[in-house]
Amino acid sequence: MERLIELYVNHKGEKPAQVERLPGAGSNRSYYRLTANDGRSLIGVVGTSEEENKAFLYLADHFRRLGLPVPSVVAVSDDGMCYLQQDLGHKSLFDAVRRGRENGGRYNEEEKKLLLKAIRILPKVQYLGAQGLDFNKCYQIKAFNRESVSFDLNYFKYCFLKPSGMEFDEKKLEDSFRQLTDDLLQEDTPTFLYRDFQARNIMLLENEELFLIDFQGGRRGPIYYDVASFVWQASARYDDGLRRQLIEEYLDALQEFPQAPSRETFMQRLPLYVLFRLLQVLGAYGFRGYFERKKHFLDSIAPALGSVRQLVERNEFPYAYLVNILVRLSNQSNNSQSHSLDLSTQSQKIEKPALSVRVFSFSYRKGIPVDESGNGGGYVFDCRATHNPGKYEEYKHLTGLDAPVKKFLEEDGEILTFLESVYKLADAHVERFLQRGFTDLMFSFGCTGGQHRSVYSAQHLAEHIHEKYGLEVKLVHREQNIIKIFSA
Repeated sequence: MERLIELYVNHKGEKPAQVERLPGAGSNRSYYRLTANDGRSLIGVVGTSEEENKAFLYLADHFRRLGLPVPSVVAVSDDGMCYLQQDLGHKSLFDAVRRGRENGGRYNEEEKKLLLKAIRILPKVQYLGAQGLDFNKCYQIKAFNRESVSFDLNYFKYCFLKPSGMEFDEKKLEDSFRQLTDDLLQEDTPTFLYRDFQARNIMLLENEELFLIDFQGGRRGPIYYDVASFVWQASARYDDGLRRQLIEEYLDALQEFPQAPSRETFMQRLPLYVLFRLLQVLGAYGFRGYFERKKHFLDSIAPALGSVRQLVERNEFPYAYLVNILVRLSNQSNNSQSHSLDLSTQSQKIEKPALSVRVFSFSYRKGIPVDESGNGGGYVFDCRATHNPGKYEEYKHLTGLDAPVKKFLEEDGEILTFLESVYKLADAHVERFLQRGFTDLMFSFGCTGGQHRSVYSAQHLAEHIHEKYGLEVKLVHREQNIIKIFSA
């Protein structure tokens, strides 16, 4: 925050008269409205990842040069961790169509007009935005490929399906995933995939001009995904008629680009990406809702499963086992008065010991994990005094779960000495909690990036406690988006 104020002073020559922290959503980035004495304001952004910030700044500059409606960036800190950008006001498109959404999806003509206007922008972003774009500057993953598809499918499996408590055959599910991945990757187009094109990420100015935000996760990829993201936004409750209108409006705007697929091809391929997008969304809702306890994401689960049910009933997907699981999940939702309560308490319905243990790995750059139990948290161990594999090129793209990193840490020995002390403290605490009938215990391991030392340590403590005491242990490698539950 101090760096942001310093940046503002350097840019404006005076301190802001007012600083207002803005509510966050799914991102770890912090947003502030900084207002001067004359009432003019800028949005200050403090990021947690230098690479993510670089991607946003590059894409914002590139898109503005092409005339696309994105905010202008007016100042960037020397370390690239914070910047000032144009203030686009308080109202998003999501806010502007709230009445229709809360009215069960019955949107009035003015709301529909705004939605249709928004989706007409999308082809320009996808095709025009890709012109001259250096995809190597995109954040983390440069293109929609097998690796990125696998990440999202595992997101669904580990952050939504497994926490639901539903029994499933992992081998059969992986077979469905492989077939789905092959089908998704049948074509390669040099277009920009926004990745999170939805009403929350479109700002509405007073003159009804629309601006796009939160595109830093974009990459090279197929155009169908963004349409699925917008038209099948879970909480929007668009009916079939409005969805058809939105798709037709998009296809009309697509005619400006002769290299675009035909209408027939587009409509044949679209359901596949709708299915994939909904799986990714459920993974995000599971992680942000069940584990971070964010109400908006919990509330969005039931509508998302409703969209899934409708989709698989209307399309013949060749992924029989996956479809079967999705139908079972949606039935589970329909049979529950409150879906978010139903799924989040599934694992609690299984008989288990009184004490459950949660173990986290995390990056200090992104903050210590929040204690969702309300008990104020437990042990937090700092792994940064031990030898860091991340300093060496051959380990930079691996984690503490990978054999080469394990070998490095164990041969070095520092992490083993560190864990010996951790085990003694943890054992004493577990045994005392069991004696006193306590129900919750939390351990967190932090390092610089939450990738090597903290992951190794959290994994080993979770396995140690589970093997020694037979307790339920929930292991969360936060920065890797990995969650594992060791059953009691």
